Amino acid sequence: MARRESMLLKLLALALAAAPVTAAVTAPAPAGAWHQREAAIMGTRIAVELWSKTDAQGEAAIDAVMAEMNRVDVLMSHYKPESQLSRINAKAGAGPVRVDRELFDLIARSLEFSRLTNGAFDITYASVGYLYDYRHHVKPDEAQIEAHLSSVDWRSLALDPANSTVRFMKPGMRIDLGGFAKGYAVDRSIELLKARGIEHASVSAGGDTRILGDRFGRPWIVGIRHPDDANRVILRIPLENVALSTSGDYERYFDENGVRYHHIIDPRTGHSASKVRSATIIGPTATQTDGLSKTAFVLGPEKALEILSRIPDIDAVFVGPDGKVYYTPGLAPPAK
Repeated sequence: MARRESMLLKLLALALAAAPVTAAVTAPAPAGAWHQREAAIMGTRIAVELWSKTDAQGEAAIDAVMAEMNRVDVLMSHYKPESQLSRINAKAGAGPVRVDRELFDLIARSLEFSRLTNGAFDITYASVGYLYDYRHHVKPDEAQIEAHLSSVDWRSLALDPANSTVRFMKPGMRIDLGGFAKGYAVDRSIELLKARGIEHASVSAGGDTRILGDRFGRPWIVGIRHPDDANRVILRIPLENVALSTSGDYERYFDENGVRYHHIIDPRTGHSASKVRSATIIGPTATQTDGLSKTAFVLGPEKALEILSRIPDIDAVFVGPDGKVYYTPGLAPPAK
């Protein structure tokens, strides 16, 4: 991690500046052009920006990214009744459900996150999480939470690698890959761009971003927004060849009687986790950063930083409920 920390510490004079949430700094480039496109896929905003030598190459590369995003959505969305994930939720309580190896491997990876975080990350949170409807301000009462909470247990998710099957060992179990499916789709998209010869790009799916290369001698500049104001940033970070994921209690939520109900559920309680307001993770892949960005909400900043310190090439920024900002050493602002 020393190489990335050195680069960050040299350039973090940009920190704590007020600017748009994401800004890019460019230097003179060779012949070619930047291409950009946005779309609504996977229930979020997909944004692609890349450099290509020809317009045809650039547009074809973006088409490939959007097709990949749609493919992952069809496979893993719990909103689509025809998806394999929906089939798991409908049938895995009765017996093993065979799925594509790609989906099986991603579910298996979720268990690695669960072990690493002592259950703070748990895709079976959906056993309670499905009772919430943030758009219509619907939340479960205590009796409903209590009735479903025993089904939240990643250890009762039985996987058979030989047959690529998934089975629920407790009644009422459900899973939701929203905790890192978007990060996975971002990683897949970057690999597709590399295969097409693209060397400078940014792909985002909501709060998950992965950056390929630099901007011809200068880094990409990514801002972490203030939890209460989308037009303010608490930190701007220079990045290249890295992934970044931000989760916040301002994404899908509603407020009622002074309480914020949001989509990051504490698997131990069935309630919205509240130990941080915002969590940003920087690391090698968006699958990894997406999964880890949820854990601070459950564990709190100090415990989360302790766990993250044991993972190579990971940095983090957390905003606590009181507005205090916590950093890993590689991102701490320079001393004044």
